[in-house]
Amino acid sequence: MTRTGHCLCGAVSFAFEGEANWCSHCHCESCRRQTASAFTTFLGVPDGAWKWTGEEPKVFVSSPGVRRMFCGTCGAPVAYAAERYPGETHFYVALLDDTSDLLPESHVHWDERVDWVEMADGLPKKEG
Repeated sequence: MTRTGHCLCGAVSFAFEGEANWCSHCHCESCRRQTASAFTTFLGVPDGAWKWTGEEPKVFVSSPGVRRMFCGTCGAPVAYAAERYPGETHFYVALLDDTSDLLPESHVHWDERVDWVEMADGLPKKEG
């Protein structure tokens, strides 16, 4: 199976083959600030299974060993990679062209969530 996705303006696009390693909602402060949202949802995709199919994104090193990728035209965040997660890149699920068969498995960085969001989905909530 090939999955495709792109940023808001379509300049940065990507594709990957096969299954993702995982799919989770992230509540960490850094992701909240980058996306200006209460949380975001990622897919962990094995390196070597994905490629850029449009322009390559700009990169912001948000902390040592962490690269946040975004479109240089529209500013949309598109991917995340960190040394602490070797061998995979995290893509924003909301950028995928088809998400109909994707189900998040958990909430991560639950300890950093905003107080005004209630989650009643029954998914595991992991600290840190």
